Amino acid sequence: MPLVVYILGLAIFAIGTSELMVAGMMTTLSEAFNITIGEVGHLMSYFAFGVMVGGPILTYIFLKLKVPYRPTLLALLGAYVVVQGFSAFINDHSTLVAIRVITGVLCAGCLSLSLATSMALVESEKRPQAAAIVIGGFMISNVFGVPLATIINEQWGWRISFGLVAILVLICFIALIRMLPAPENKGEGVKMAEEMVAFKTPAYWKACLTSCLILGASFAAFSYFVPILSNVTGFSMQVIPLILVLYGTANVVGTMITSRFAYRHSLAIMVTGLSVLSVALIGMALLVHFKWFAIFFIVLIGLAGLPMNPAMMARIVSVSHPGPMVNAVHTSVINIGLGGGSYLGGMAISAGYSYRSALWIGAVLALVGLLSVLPYLRRGKLGWG
Repeated sequence: MPLVVYILGLAIFAIGTSELMVAGMMTTLSEAFNITIGEVGHLMSYFAFGVMVGGPILTYIFLKLKVPYRPTLLALLGAYVVVQGFSAFINDHSTLVAIRVITGVLCAGCLSLSLATSMALVESEKRPQAAAIVIGGFMISNVFGVPLATIINEQWGWRISFGLVAILVLICFIALIRMLPAPENKGEGVKMAEEMVAFKTPAYWKACLTSCLILGASFAAFSYFVPILSNVTGFSMQVIPLILVLYGTANVVGTMITSRFAYRHSLAIMVTGLSVLSVALIGMALLVHFKWFAIFFIVLIGLAGLPMNPAMMARIVSVSHPGPMVNAVHTSVINIGLGGGSYLGGMAISAGYSYRSALWIGAVLALVGLLSVLPYLRRGKLGWG
Protein backbone atom coordinates (compact mmCIF):
# COMPACT_ATOMS: atom_id res chain seq x y z
CA MET A 1 0.00 0.00 0.00
CA PRO A 2 1.56 3.33 -1.02
CA LEU A 3 2.51 5.66 1.84
CA VAL A 4 0.44 8.43 0.25
CA VAL A 5 -2.75 6.46 1.00
CA TYR A 6 -1.92 6.60 4.72
CA ILE A 7 -1.33 10.34 4.44
CA LEU A 8 -4.78 10.71 2.92
CA GLY A 9 -6.12 8.74 5.88
CA LEU A 10 -4.28 11.08 8.26
CA ALA A 11 -5.84 14.11 6.58
CA ILE A 12 -9.32 12.59 7.02
CA PHE A 13 -8.41 11.83 10.65
CA ALA A 14 -7.74 15.54 11.23
CA ILE A 15 -10.91 16.60 9.42
CA GLY A 16 -12.98 14.04 11.32
CA THR A 17 -11.55 15.34 14.58
CA SER A 18 -12.61 18.88 13.70
CA GLU A 19 -16.19 17.71 13.15
CA LEU A 20 -16.57 15.87 16.45
CA MET A 21 -14.19 17.60 18.86
CA VAL A 22 -16.83 20.19 19.80
CA ALA A 23 -18.37 17.43 21.94
CA GLY A 24 -15.33 17.55 24.23
CA MET A 25 -15.28 21.31 24.80
CA MET A 26 -18.93 22.14 25.45
CA THR A 27 -18.43 24.18 28.61
CA THR A 28 -15.42 26.07 27.26
CA LEU A 29 -17.15 27.14 24.04
CA SER A 30 -20.32 27.98 25.95
CA GLU A 31 -18.39 30.42 28.11
CA ALA A 32 -16.21 31.75 25.29
CA PHE A 33 -19.14 32.65 23.01
CA ASN A 34 -21.73 33.28 25.73
CA ILE A 35 -24.10 30.65 24.36
CA THR A 36 -25.93 27.68 25.87
CA ILE A 37 -24.65 24.10 25.93
CA GLY A 38 -27.40 23.23 23.46
CA GLU A 39 -26.19 25.90 21.03
CA VAL A 40 -22.67 24.48 21.27
CA GLY A 41 -24.07 21.08 20.36
CA HIS A 42 -25.65 22.66 17.30
CA LEU A 43 -22.15 23.40 15.99
CA MET A 44 -21.83 19.70 15.11
CA SER A 45 -25.18 19.92 13.36
CA TYR A 46 -23.98 22.83 11.24
CA PHE A 47 -20.88 20.88 10.19
CA ALA A 48 -23.06 17.87 9.35
CA PHE A 49 -25.39 20.14 7.37
CA GLY A 50 -22.40 21.28 5.31
CA VAL A 51 -21.48 17.65 4.58
CA MET A 52 -25.10 16.86 3.79
CA VAL A 53 -25.40 19.63 1.21
CA GLY A 54 -21.85 19.54 -0.09
CA GLY A 55 -21.60 15.78 -0.66
CA PRO A 56 -24.14 15.31 -3.50
CA ILE A 57 -23.47 18.73 -5.07
CA LEU A 58 -19.69 18.32 -5.21
CA THR A 59 -19.97 14.69 -6.32
CA TYR A 60 -22.28 15.71 -9.15
CA ILE A 61 -19.83 18.43 -10.21
CA PHE A 62 -16.88 16.03 -10.02
CA LEU A 63 -18.70 13.46 -12.18
CA LYS A 64 -20.12 15.98 -14.62
CA LEU A 65 -16.87 17.86 -15.22
CA LYS A 66 -14.61 14.81 -14.80
CA VAL A 67 -12.32 16.90 -12.63
CA PRO A 68 -8.71 15.73 -12.14
CA TYR A 69 -8.31 14.32 -8.64
CA ARG A 70 -4.92 15.73 -7.64
CA PRO A 71 -5.32 19.51 -8.14
CA THR A 72 -8.93 19.50 -6.96
CA LEU A 73 -8.12 17.59 -3.77
CA LEU A 74 -5.15 19.83 -3.03
CA ALA A 75 -7.28 22.94 -3.59
CA LEU A 76 -9.94 21.67 -1.17
CA LEU A 77 -7.37 20.73 1.47
CA GLY A 78 -5.71 24.13 1.11
CA ALA A 79 -9.06 25.87 1.55
CA TYR A 80 -9.76 23.72 4.59
CA VAL A 81 -6.48 24.78 6.21
CA VAL A 82 -7.31 28.46 5.70
CA VAL A 83 -10.91 28.27 6.96
CA GLN A 84 -10.15 25.98 9.92
CA GLY A 85 -7.12 28.11 10.85
CA PHE A 86 -9.23 31.26 10.77
CA SER A 87 -11.74 29.65 13.18
CA ALA A 88 -9.07 29.70 15.92
CA PHE A 89 -9.05 33.52 15.95
CA ILE A 90 -12.72 34.47 15.91
CA ASN A 91 -14.89 35.73 18.76
CA ASP A 92 -18.31 35.86 17.09
CA HIS A 93 -20.73 32.94 17.31
CA SER A 94 -22.41 33.69 13.95
CA THR A 95 -19.02 33.63 12.23
CA LEU A 96 -18.24 30.28 13.84
CA VAL A 97 -21.56 28.88 12.58
CA ALA A 98 -20.71 29.97 9.03
CA ILE A 99 -17.25 28.43 9.32
CA ARG A 100 -18.70 25.13 10.53
CA VAL A 101 -21.00 24.95 7.49
CA ILE A 102 -18.14 25.82 5.10
CA THR A 103 -15.76 23.27 6.65
CA GLY A 104 -18.53 20.67 6.39
CA VAL A 105 -18.84 21.30 2.66
CA LEU A 106 -15.06 21.11 2.28
CA CYS A 107 -15.02 17.91 4.35
CA ALA A 108 -17.48 16.30 1.93
CA GLY A 109 -15.28 17.17 -1.03
CA CYS A 110 -12.05 16.07 0.68
CA LEU A 111 -13.53 12.74 1.74
CA SER A 112 -15.02 12.02 -1.68
CA LEU A 113 -11.81 12.80 -3.56
CA SER A 114 -9.57 11.12 -0.98
CA LEU A 115 -11.53 7.90 -1.45
CA ALA A 116 -11.43 8.20 -5.24
CA THR A 117 -7.72 9.06 -5.23
CA SER A 118 -6.72 6.25 -2.86
CA MET A 119 -8.52 3.68 -5.00
CA ALA A 120 -7.05 5.11 -8.22
CA LEU A 121 -3.52 4.70 -6.83
CA VAL A 122 -3.72 0.92 -6.33
CA GLU A 123 -4.65 -2.19 -8.25
CA SER A 124 -8.33 -3.12 -8.38
CA GLU A 125 -7.99 -5.93 -5.83
CA LYS A 126 -6.50 -3.51 -3.28
CA ARG A 127 -9.11 -0.77 -3.68
CA PRO A 128 -11.31 -1.90 -0.76
CA GLN A 129 -8.24 -1.90 1.49
CA ALA A 130 -7.23 1.58 0.33
CA ALA A 131 -10.75 2.90 0.94
CA ALA A 132 -10.79 1.26 4.38
CA ILE A 133 -7.58 3.12 5.33
CA VAL A 134 -9.09 6.48 4.37
CA ILE A 135 -12.40 5.78 6.14
CA GLY A 136 -10.41 4.39 9.06
CA GLY A 137 -8.93 7.84 9.54
CA PHE A 138 -12.39 9.15 10.37
CA MET A 139 -13.07 6.23 12.73
CA ILE A 140 -9.80 6.69 14.61
CA SER A 141 -10.56 10.40 15.04
CA ASN A 142 -13.31 9.31 17.40
CA VAL A 143 -10.85 7.17 19.39
CA PHE A 144 -7.87 9.50 19.68
CA GLY A 145 -8.70 12.84 18.06
CA VAL A 146 -11.68 13.87 20.20
CA PRO A 147 -10.13 12.89 23.56
CA LEU A 148 -6.83 14.53 22.60
CA ALA A 149 -8.62 17.72 21.54
CA THR A 150 -10.49 17.64 24.86
CA ILE A 151 -7.23 17.39 26.82
CA ILE A 152 -5.64 20.21 24.81
CA ASN A 153 -8.73 22.33 25.38
CA GLU A 154 -8.52 21.79 29.14
CA GLN A 155 -4.81 22.65 29.25
CA TRP A 156 -4.42 25.42 26.67
CA GLY A 157 -7.88 26.39 25.43
CA TRP A 158 -10.16 25.72 22.50
CA ARG A 159 -8.25 27.98 20.10
CA ILE A 160 -5.19 25.74 20.31
CA SER A 161 -7.32 22.66 19.59
CA PHE A 162 -8.85 24.34 16.52
CA GLY A 163 -5.46 25.59 15.35
CA LEU A 164 -3.70 22.24 15.73
CA VAL A 165 -6.28 20.59 13.49
CA ALA A 166 -5.49 23.16 10.79
CA ILE A 167 -1.75 22.56 11.26
CA LEU A 168 -2.16 18.78 10.92
CA VAL A 169 -4.15 19.20 7.69
CA LEU A 170 -1.46 21.63 6.49
CA ILE A 171 1.26 19.02 7.12
CA CYS A 172 -0.73 16.48 5.09
CA PHE A 173 -1.28 19.09 2.38
CA ILE A 174 2.48 19.75 2.08
CA ALA A 175 3.26 16.03 2.04
CA LEU A 176 0.66 15.40 -0.66
CA ILE A 177 2.06 18.19 -2.84
CA ARG A 178 5.37 16.33 -2.86
CA MET A 179 4.14 12.73 -2.94
CA LEU A 180 0.73 12.58 -4.62
CA PRO A 181 0.93 11.53 -8.28
CA ALA A 182 -1.69 12.49 -10.81
CA PRO A 183 -3.67 9.28 -11.28
CA GLU A 184 -6.14 8.95 -14.05
CA ASN A 185 -9.79 9.14 -13.02
CA LYS A 186 -10.54 5.42 -13.01
CA GLY A 187 -14.28 5.62 -12.44
CA GLU A 188 -14.89 3.06 -15.19
CA GLY A 189 -17.47 5.40 -16.64
CA VAL A 190 -20.19 5.21 -14.03
CA LYS A 191 -23.20 6.73 -15.77
CA MET A 192 -25.46 9.09 -13.89
CA ALA A 193 -28.53 7.43 -15.41
CA GLU A 194 -27.56 4.09 -13.84
CA GLU A 195 -27.39 5.69 -10.42
CA MET A 196 -30.67 7.57 -10.81
CA VAL A 197 -32.46 4.20 -10.89
CA ALA A 198 -31.59 3.73 -7.20
CA PHE A 199 -33.39 6.93 -6.26
CA LYS A 200 -36.62 5.51 -7.70
CA THR A 201 -36.33 2.39 -5.53
CA PRO A 202 -38.25 2.47 -2.21
CA ALA A 203 -35.79 -0.05 -0.69
CA TYR A 204 -32.96 2.48 -1.10
CA TRP A 205 -34.80 5.21 0.80
CA LYS A 206 -35.92 2.76 3.49
CA ALA A 207 -32.29 1.78 3.98
CA CYS A 208 -31.31 5.46 4.13
CA LEU A 209 -34.02 6.12 6.74
CA THR A 210 -32.67 3.39 9.01
CA SER A 211 -29.12 4.74 8.63
CA CYS A 212 -30.37 8.23 9.48
CA LEU A 213 -32.08 7.01 12.66
CA ILE A 214 -29.02 5.01 13.77
CA LEU A 215 -26.74 8.04 13.49
CA GLY A 216 -29.37 10.31 15.04
CA ALA A 217 -29.69 8.07 18.09
CA SER A 218 -25.92 7.73 18.48
CA PHE A 219 -25.12 11.43 18.20
CA ALA A 220 -28.05 12.70 20.25
CA ALA A 221 -26.21 10.99 23.10
CA PHE A 222 -22.54 11.35 22.11
CA SER A 223 -22.81 15.09 21.49
CA TYR A 224 -23.59 15.67 25.17
CA PHE A 225 -21.50 12.99 26.88
CA VAL A 226 -19.11 15.57 28.35
CA PRO A 227 -21.69 17.84 30.07
CA ILE A 228 -23.66 14.76 31.18
CA LEU A 229 -20.61 13.08 32.70
CA SER A 230 -19.46 16.34 34.26
CA ASN A 231 -22.71 17.81 35.57
CA VAL A 232 -24.85 14.72 36.21
CA THR A 233 -22.44 11.87 36.95
CA GLY A 234 -19.85 14.07 38.63
CA PHE A 235 -16.68 13.03 36.80
CA SER A 236 -13.78 15.49 36.71
CA MET A 237 -12.60 16.87 33.39
CA GLN A 238 -9.34 15.00 33.86
CA VAL A 239 -11.17 11.65 33.74
CA ILE A 240 -13.67 12.36 30.97
CA PRO A 241 -11.13 12.16 28.07
CA LEU A 242 -10.27 8.64 29.22
CA ILE A 243 -13.95 7.70 29.11
CA LEU A 244 -14.14 9.12 25.58
CA VAL A 245 -11.18 6.91 24.65
CA LEU A 246 -13.13 3.91 25.96
CA TYR A 247 -16.10 4.95 23.85
CA GLY A 248 -13.96 5.36 20.74
CA THR A 249 -12.19 2.05 21.34
CA ALA A 250 -15.59 0.37 21.66
CA ASN A 251 -16.48 1.89 18.25
CA VAL A 252 -13.41 0.29 16.67
CA VAL A 253 -13.89 -3.10 18.34
CA GLY A 254 -17.57 -3.14 17.40
CA THR A 255 -16.76 -2.22 13.80
CA MET A 256 -14.16 -4.99 13.57
CA ILE A 257 -16.84 -7.47 14.65
CA THR A 258 -19.68 -6.20 12.45
CA SER A 259 -17.51 -5.84 9.36
CA ARG A 260 -16.90 -9.60 9.40
CA PHE A 261 -20.61 -10.40 9.20
CA ALA A 262 -22.13 -7.34 7.51
CA TYR A 263 -22.27 -8.82 4.01
CA ARG A 264 -24.45 -11.81 4.91
CA HIS A 265 -26.26 -10.57 8.01
CA SER A 266 -26.82 -6.83 7.63
CA LEU A 267 -30.40 -6.84 8.93
CA ALA A 268 -29.57 -9.11 11.85
CA ILE A 269 -26.72 -6.78 12.82
CA MET A 270 -28.99 -3.73 12.70
CA VAL A 271 -31.77 -5.42 14.70
CA THR A 272 -29.28 -6.52 17.34
CA GLY A 273 -27.43 -3.22 17.34
CA LEU A 274 -30.56 -1.07 17.58
CA SER A 275 -31.94 -3.28 20.36
CA VAL A 276 -28.73 -2.97 22.39
CA LEU A 277 -28.47 0.74 21.61
CA SER A 278 -32.05 1.35 22.79
CA VAL A 279 -31.48 -0.53 26.06
CA ALA A 280 -28.15 1.21 26.64
CA LEU A 281 -29.57 4.71 26.08
CA ILE A 282 -32.57 4.05 28.34
CA GLY A 283 -30.32 2.51 30.98
CA MET A 284 -27.92 5.43 30.87
CA ALA A 285 -30.78 7.94 31.11
CA LEU A 286 -32.04 6.18 34.25
CA LEU A 287 -28.73 5.34 35.94
CA VAL A 288 -26.20 7.91 34.67
CA HIS A 289 -25.75 9.35 38.17
CA PHE A 290 -23.94 6.11 39.11
CA LYS A 291 -20.38 6.34 37.78
CA TRP A 292 -19.80 2.69 36.93
CA PHE A 293 -23.19 2.37 35.27
CA ALA A 294 -22.43 5.51 33.21
CA ILE A 295 -19.15 4.02 31.98
CA PHE A 296 -20.78 0.66 31.26
CA PHE A 297 -23.56 2.15 29.18
CA ILE A 298 -21.19 4.47 27.29
CA VAL A 299 -19.09 1.46 26.27
CA LEU A 300 -22.27 -0.39 25.28
CA ILE A 301 -23.40 2.58 23.16
CA GLY A 302 -19.95 2.61 21.56
CA LEU A 303 -20.18 -1.09 20.72
CA ALA A 304 -23.70 -0.93 19.32
CA GLY A 305 -24.14 2.48 17.64
CA LEU A 306 -21.58 3.57 15.05
CA PRO A 307 -20.31 0.00 14.48
CA MET A 308 -23.53 -0.66 12.54
CA ASN A 309 -21.94 1.37 9.72
CA PRO A 310 -20.64 -1.69 7.76
CA ALA A 311 -24.14 -3.20 7.85
CA MET A 312 -25.66 0.09 6.70
CA MET A 313 -23.23 0.28 3.78
CA ALA A 314 -23.79 -3.38 2.88
CA ARG A 315 -27.55 -2.84 2.79
CA ILE A 316 -27.17 0.21 0.55
CA VAL A 317 -24.95 -1.74 -1.86
CA SER A 318 -27.49 -4.57 -1.95
CA VAL A 319 -30.43 -2.40 -3.00
CA SER A 320 -28.73 0.04 -5.39
CA HIS A 321 -25.97 0.58 -7.90
CA PRO A 322 -22.95 1.35 -5.68
CA GLY A 323 -21.82 4.48 -7.53
CA PRO A 324 -20.45 7.81 -6.30
CA MET A 325 -23.78 9.65 -6.29
CA VAL A 326 -25.61 6.84 -4.49
CA ASN A 327 -22.95 6.82 -1.79
CA ALA A 328 -22.89 10.63 -1.61
CA VAL A 329 -26.66 10.84 -1.04
CA HIS A 330 -26.47 8.09 1.58
CA THR A 331 -23.67 9.99 3.32
CA SER A 332 -25.83 13.12 3.24
CA VAL A 333 -28.74 11.26 4.81
CA ILE A 334 -26.40 9.90 7.47
CA ASN A 335 -25.33 13.45 8.25
CA ILE A 336 -28.98 14.48 8.53
CA GLY A 337 -29.16 11.92 11.31
CA LEU A 338 -25.89 13.03 12.87
CA GLY A 339 -26.79 16.70 12.79
CA GLY A 340 -30.46 16.14 13.55
CA GLY A 341 -29.81 13.99 16.62
CA SER A 342 -27.32 16.50 17.97
CA TYR A 343 -29.67 19.39 17.20
CA LEU A 344 -32.69 17.77 18.89
CA GLY A 345 -30.65 17.02 22.00
CA GLY A 346 -29.45 20.62 22.08
CA MET A 347 -32.98 21.95 21.65
CA ALA A 348 -34.21 19.93 24.61
CA ILE A 349 -31.36 21.11 26.83
CA SER A 350 -31.76 24.73 25.71
CA ALA A 351 -35.49 24.49 26.46
CA GLY A 352 -34.66 23.84 30.11
CA TYR A 353 -34.90 20.06 30.24
CA SER A 354 -32.15 18.11 31.99
CA TYR A 355 -29.05 16.81 30.25
CA ARG A 356 -30.63 13.36 30.36
CA SER A 357 -33.20 14.57 27.82
CA ALA A 358 -30.59 14.09 25.07
CA LEU A 359 -30.32 10.43 26.08
CA TRP A 360 -34.09 9.98 25.98
CA ILE A 361 -34.23 11.54 22.51
CA GLY A 362 -31.51 9.13 21.39
CA ALA A 363 -33.48 6.22 22.83
CA VAL A 364 -36.64 7.25 20.95
CA LEU A 365 -34.71 7.51 17.67
CA ALA A 366 -33.13 4.09 18.26
CA LEU A 367 -36.53 2.52 18.93
CA VAL A 368 -37.99 4.07 15.77
CA GLY A 369 -34.96 2.75 13.87
CA LEU A 370 -35.63 -0.71 15.28
CA LEU A 371 -39.25 -0.50 14.15
CA SER A 372 -38.06 0.42 10.64
CA VAL A 373 -36.27 -2.93 10.19
CA LEU A 374 -38.51 -5.31 12.14
CA PRO A 375 -41.03 -5.68 9.25
CA TYR A 376 -38.31 -7.27 7.11
CA LEU A 377 -37.66 -9.91 9.74
CA ARG A 378 -41.37 -10.66 10.04
CA ARG A 379 -41.43 -11.29 6.30
CA GLY A 380 -38.55 -13.73 6.67
CA LYS A 381 -36.07 -11.51 4.87
CA LEU A 382 -32.99 -12.42 6.88
CA GLY A 383 -30.69 -11.27 4.09
CA TRP A 384 -30.78 -7.76 2.75
CA GLY A 385 -34.30 -6.45 3.10
